[in-house]
Amino acid sequence: MKFVDYGKIYVKAGDGGRGCVAFRREKHVPRGGPNGGDGGRGGNIVFRTSPELNTLLDLQYRREYRAQRGEHGMGSNCHGKDGVDLVIPVPVGTLIKDADTSETIADLDQEGSEVVIARGGRGGLGNSNFATATRQAPRFAQPGEPGEEKWLVLELKLLADVGLVGLPNAGKSTLISVISAARPKIADYPFTTLVPNLGVVKTEGFSSFVVADIPGIIEGAHSGTGLGFQFLRHIERTSILLHLVDVSDTITSDPVDDFEKITKELLLYSEGLADKPVAVAGTKLDIAHDGERLRRLSEYCAKENLDFFPVSAPTGEGIRQLVMYLAGKVEERKKEKS
Repeated sequence: MKFVDYGKIYVKAGDGGRGCVAFRREKHVPRGGPNGGDGGRGGNIVFRTSPELNTLLDLQYRREYRAQRGEHGMGSNCHGKDGVDLVIPVPVGTLIKDADTSETIADLDQEGSEVVIARGGRGGLGNSNFATATRQAPRFAQPGEPGEEKWLVLELKLLADVGLVGLPNAGKSTLISVISAARPKIADYPFTTLVPNLGVVKTEGFSSFVVADIPGIIEGAHSGTGLGFQFLRHIERTSILLHLVDVSDTITSDPVDDFEKITKELLLYSEGLADKPVAVAGTKLDIAHDGERLRRLSEYCAKENLDFFPVSAPTGEGIRQLVMYLAGKVEERKKEKS
């Protein structure tokens, strides 16, 4: 299934039905008086999270949503039926914003959450409501009120406990395939991961946690370079960030520079990411023969008081220690939030 995490749509709640102008006409009821019924309320536009969805793909094919209008009032004091609410299912983690003001209207980050985004118009009153002792035969009624309408921007932010970040080809996809049942595309060239991948990790003594593999970030990503910032939003909900840095002999760049480039891009995108716990994993340990890059990164992490884990996904070296560490950190963050 195609992964879509952004959409812009137009929503229009139902208009209220107009009130009715009518009078009693029975043969044996002299001066029967007004009996026009009220119009029905227009249907609301409701967004509700669905655990069966994990993408905003449906919004690519339908950009306009209109709820049912209320029925008009009728004679004999018959009120019009209310319009049926239009319920739009979205994935858990959907952020709804006003397209004109960029104001956040709702953050649906819980399963079963729902919110009324646009309210239907109130039905108009029939002429029976306006009869008085001095005005016994009103020949007017209220029109129905129009339903609310607006353009919306929907953003999906994946709900994950651990966010894997790093330069392209740092080993994120390989790691998530080893510690979970996720099966992302893996190859020896950059940008093999074009969409975020989620994996559930199960550990002994801890609750399972969710890991998100964020597509490769490069210098300038916050301003649109490479895959750009389109996937950076997914790390904002994570509890902890795990930076993956290639320490193998196959590349010549400085590992500390690689780490600092990613850190800079994340902070340029959102200063709030600075408050998240960070750990570092030195990947591809099995081909770090001279160990110089590994030593350089290890010393830097010790100096900066960053937890560091040298690992090799193919051989499994260091993987268990890393997973147990992440599970413990996730538990700590959950206790802090509760």
